[in-house]
Amino acid sequence: MGKKEIIKKIEIEAKKFFVGASGCHDWTHVERVRVLAMRIGKKEKADLFVLETAALLHDIGRKEELKAQGSFCHAERGAEIAKVILKKYEFNQEQIDNIFHCIQSHRYRNSYVPTTLEAKVLFDADKLDSTGAVGIGRLFLFAGSSHGSGRLHSGNEKKLAKTKKDYSFTVEDTAAMEYYTKIKNIEKRVLTKSGKKVAHERQKFAADFFRRLEKEVEGII
Repeated sequence: MGKKEIIKKIEIEAKKFFVGASGCHDWTHVERVRVLAMRIGKKEKADLFVLETAALLHDIGRKEELKAQGSFCHAERGAEIAKVILKKYEFNQEQIDNIFHCIQSHRYRNSYVPTTLEAKVLFDADKLDSTGAVGIGRLFLFAGSSHGSGRLHSGNEKKLAKTKKDYSFTVEDTAAMEYYTKIKNIEKRVLTKSGKKVAHERQKFAADFFRRLEKEVEGII
């Protein structure tokens, strides 16, 4: 079985995990991450077969994590599920281990640090989809769903962000809270040279947007 055929079969399997998924983490997110990962991966000379497979599978544990209100790590769960899927196809052990690591370490909020080039590229692609115009839209989708507070703005975001706590899945969670506690510093977390170039432009757009939001909420403009 050729690599293109394997990728197609992996894609079909991965899609099953996104039926009825939340708009902020649905299949369109996976597709965007896949495109970004391949774009960055080509420039960084990553193993594109491993990278594309990891991108397709990176969030297969996300839907269940959201249902469980974040009671387990979707990256850890997804990596374990992916390992079972990969054994059906012609991946060697080194490839399986790398894809497992890519999925396990792609999350912003866990203790796993990307060490392989492919894991670094996937980490960057996933983070880049959290900022810029698309990222802002996803923040509002998350905060406006049953997983967030449902509020447009609380006025407490900047103050609470200084505590360094994670307010996801709480009554304090808003799009601005997600921005100030996580997204605001994404450019500093991006690991590849190619990713940093994309991050800089997207971060500027997001920063300008939330500065404007604060002023409009206060009635300044």
